[in-house]
Amino acid sequence: MKMIDLETKKQYIQIAQMYYEQNMTQSEIAAAVGINRTSISRILKKLREEGIVKIIINYAVNDISLAQRLKDRFHLKEAIVVPVQQDDKQMKLTAIGQACAKYLDHITQDNDVIGFSWGSTLAEVVDALDISSPKHHVFCIPLIGGPSGKLASRYHVNTICYAAAQKFNGHSLMIDVPAIVETSSLKKEFLETKYFGEINHMWDQVNIAVFGIGSLQIAKSSIWFEFYGNDSVAKFSDENVAGDVCSHFYDLNGDEIRTHITDRTISIPLDKLKRAEYSIGVAESREKVPGIIGALNGHYVNVLITTKETAEMVLDNA
Repeated sequence: MKMIDLETKKQYIQIAQMYYEQNMTQSEIAAAVGINRTSISRILKKLREEGIVKIIINYAVNDISLAQRLKDRFHLKEAIVVPVQQDDKQMKLTAIGQACAKYLDHITQDNDVIGFSWGSTLAEVVDALDISSPKHHVFCIPLIGGPSGKLASRYHVNTICYAAAQKFNGHSLMIDVPAIVETSSLKKEFLETKYFGEINHMWDQVNIAVFGIGSLQIAKSSIWFEFYGNDSVAKFSDENVAGDVCSHFYDLNGDEIRTHITDRTISIPLDKLKRAEYSIGVAESREKVPGIIGALNGHYVNVLITTKETAEMVLDNA
């Protein structure tokens, strides 16, 4: 850690041990060490960012029973349900990111074309990628345009694709256009360019697609909300949207919905996404349950990676 004395560092490590090893809650730790709960949360986050605490998920630890129920209920190729004991949003995100990274390493073969979307979950997936054996000629491509400078670069689809390609010692393709352009005529012009022709050709080749899942119930502080903005999210509500995959929106039954941004969206068509051998949805949280259910009902996902808590809510509400 930077700019802290030895005694403070020792206290921070003690807090980490209490939280991760002794399974104490943040409130219990706050009472024990005399620091308010908000500060405990901030310290735990800092410990992870500085690499003093590194969360490693054992991929073999999968709730087999819940995973099988998901597979049977939604006819999935695979389901991975990660049991996360701590009620910590970042820890859950890291857990499903690591589980997806391990699965991606397991299924990827030479010459595969892997498509990625954007966001914090995908950033966690790529951060956790640790390739166990050499893969040759892997190509990583964006499934959607960029966020028009609205998000931190770490969450940008181009950053994620480039970082993944580095891990695979492969190649990446960048997309230099926003996901949501200003007018439908601009989209039409872009679709007619030679540059888009190359992207569209690669979308036809995608055999592994990895993406997050959005939902209208996500908090306003989320990067999903930031990506679309207040006005758009309010309109999605009027349009009966349950969730989205790569900025394609659908209802709880999984039926695609035309929204006010459909004619301005640059993203892989859903029919191409569904043709991928592996279409991997990585998502967790109570707020995302409607979006996950809609994506499963619409068969946009044939592999789901989530937490035990979220899996239970999906099965209870589907």
